[in-house]
Amino acid sequence: MYLIRDIFQAKPGKTKELVATFKKTIPFMESAGFSNIKIMTDVVFNYWTVVLQSEVESLAIFENSGKYMSSKPEIGEIMKNYMDNMTGGHREIFRIE
Repeated sequence: MYLIRDIFQAKPGKTKELVATFKKTIPFMESAGFSNIKIMTDVVFNYWTVVLQSEVESLAIFENSGKYMSSKPEIGEIMKNYMDNMTGGHREIFRIE
C-alpha cells in the first residue's frame, strides 16, 4: 500500500477554488483505484498550502491512473484552469509498512 501526497502552493486568495476543483475529482480518483482521499489545507505551514492525499494498493495503479484520468473529458473540464490557482507544488509517495 502506498500513500501519495500532492502538495500545492495556491496563489493568495485561491485556496478555496483549488480545493473545490480537487473535490470534484474525488469520484474519478476512487474509480481509478485510489482510496482514503483527503484534501487538507494548512494551519501553521506555508500560507495557502493545499494537500491532496490518497492511498493506492500498488504503484501500477498510480501509474495507470494518468491514462484513465486523461481519457475522461469530464476531468479535463474540471481541471482546465486549475493551474491558474497555484504557483507550484510537489509530490511525495510513501510505502505504508
